[in-house]
Amino acid sequence: MLVFFKERLVLLSVPKTGTTAYQTALRARADIVVSDPPELKHAPIYRYDRFFRPIFEKMFGVEMEIMAVVREPVDWLGSWYRYRQRPFMQGKPNATHGISFDDFVSAYMQGKRPGFANVGSQARFLTPRPNGCTVSHLFKYENQPGIRAFLQDRLQTEIAPARENVSPDLPLELSPDIAERLRRKCADEFELHAHAI
Repeated sequence: MLVFFKERLVLLSVPKTGTTAYQTALRARADIVVSDPPELKHAPIYRYDRFFRPIFEKMFGVEMEIMAVVREPVDWLGSWYRYRQRPFMQGKPNATHGISFDDFVSAYMQGKRPGFANVGSQARFLTPRPNGCTVSHLFKYENQPGIRAFLQDRLQTEIAPARENVSPDLPLELSPDIAERLRRKCADEFELHAHAI
């Protein structure tokens, strides 16, 4: 999470959406950098609303705008799947070695997900609490020029984010029936992405 107090902007770090690269590029420019532990770096909107928002409202009387990036759901799951294929993951319970992408996505759709497919939800990450704050600026991961342009304009600084936390390059093929089940079962994920710019 990055906080730009003067600009009244908070960038939430939805996992696997490239925000680590922006965090590195803008670390020196931000007023608050939350990079660890992961539960705070990747604080969902309800956690921001409960713990961070009251600080800005009660101490300074300001309401921050919230920015987030979301990824197309199949691509997002593919990034998690590949990320958990890194060599050092071999033998760990969350590794996806020896598991097909179809099996990974099928496991993700289960009510009780096995560890290797327990990667959260972009929609749940950005679901506000009752009467809580909502995302002001929601960008598609694919719209990197738009993300950069928005941040450069808002922060009045040039940004050249490098790629970080890059998943191994693996071919991903999702069978049509699994893709259709995912679209039905996780419709909120697809709807969220469709509403981003």
